[in-house]
Amino acid sequence: MSNGPHAKLAELGLTLPEVASPLASYVPAVQSGQHVYVSGQLPLAEGKLLATGKVGNGVSAEQAKDLAQRCALNALAAIDSLVGLEKVVKIVKLTGFVASAPGFTGQPGVVNGASELFGAVFGEAGRHARSAVGVAELPLDAPVEVEVIVEVA
Repeated sequence: MSNGPHAKLAELGLTLPEVASPLASYVPAVQSGQHVYVSGQLPLAEGKLLATGKVGNGVSAEQAKDLAQRCALNALAAIDSLVGLEKVVKIVKLTGFVASAPGFTGQPGVVNGASELFGAVFGEAGRHARSAVGVAELPLDAPVEVEVIVEVA
């Protein structure tokens, strides 16, 4: 049995979704040299947001962590459609944006949803540099958004 990223996703009970259509004038991912830069991914499933609102006021930190995992899954779909997941050498950088209610300071725990997925799929190659940033608003009132930079072969 393959130990590749698609097999790891299957072991986790996950399948790659269709690549989310851009909401404005950009592409989901672009390759430059040995890096793929993935545009910010929202927690979309079948073209619809899985939740809206602020984390800490209407969206729990645990729910937001699950939504961050969905953002990461959408990022993997964008990478797969551009170059194929089997070409990923390293998840280099993850930036997570969390639409935060006043006083909410659990952004790192929320963004762990994305980080943990990358670790589960890529092992050591899934360990990455990261920022977890609280913001006032995100597109479409999404609670979370994730962008990724990966190194590819």
